[in-house]
Amino acid sequence: MNTRRIAAEKRGRRAETLAAWFLRLKAYRILARDFKTPVGEIDLIARRGRTIAFVEVKRRQDLTQGLEAVTPRAQARIMRAAQTFMAGRPDLAQFDLRFDVIVINPGFWPHHLQGAWTS
Repeated sequence: MNTRRIAAEKRGRRAETLAAWFLRLKAYRILARDFKTPVGEIDLIARRGRTIAFVEVKRRQDLTQGLEAVTPRAQARIMRAAQTFMAGRPDLAQFDLRFDVIVINPGFWPHHLQGAWTS
């Protein structure tokens, strides 16, 4: 693996860690990080009250770039992974589900867009 790719992965992991702490400060409980399935992956899965949030984390230079990076294809991948997660957690069947995006841009507070898209 080349050094640019390794550096990008490190930045991404740091952004996910920052996003997880940000969510904790907002009273969310992290249920899973880097949830991987054959059909897709989810950066963070968090619970607050009766809501389960499937969170995609993007580290970009500005908010617009971060939101544009969550393409319809990525959304579909995340929704498929969410279905797999929920199938394995019947105890959460009565919870509301939501798809969020957290954009991390250097030098600014994380931007949390709740309900970024619907299934």
